[in-house]
Amino acid sequence: MDYPHIARQTSRVLSSYLTYQAVRVVVGQLSQTDPPLAIWLNGFSATGKIQDGEQYLRELLQERQELALRVMTVREHLAETILDVLPEMVRADIQQANIQQRKHHLERITQVASSEAATWPELES
Repeated sequence: MDYPHIARQTSRVLSSYLTYQAVRVVVGQLSQTDPPLAIWLNGFSATGKIQDGEQYLRELLQERQELALRVMTVREHLAETILDVLPEMVRADIQQANIQQRKHHLERITQVASSEAATWPELES
C-alpha cells in the first residue's frame, strides 16, 4: 500500500470538504446581510465545481475576490477548530461502523442458515 499517496488524497478530499462547509457558512451569513450576494454565491457553487476545492477557489478568486478570501478565511478557521479532534473521531467512527457492519452481516448469514435448515429438515438429523 502507498500510505503517503493515500494520505495526500485524503488530505485533498478533506480540504475540498472544508471548502464546501466554508461556502455553506458564508452563504448562511450572507443570507442575513446581503441576500442577493448569497444567491449569487449559491448559484456559483451549485455547478459542481466545488468538488475540487482548490479549483473552485481559483475560479471564485477570478469572479469575486472578496468572497474567495472570505471562504478561505472561514475554511482555515474550520480546519484549526476541528482538525485536532478529527483523527480520534474518525478512528472511533470507523471502528463503530465496522462493528455494526459485521453484526448485521452475522445476523443476516445466521438467518439465512436457519431458514435453509428449516427448508431441509432432514439435514438436522
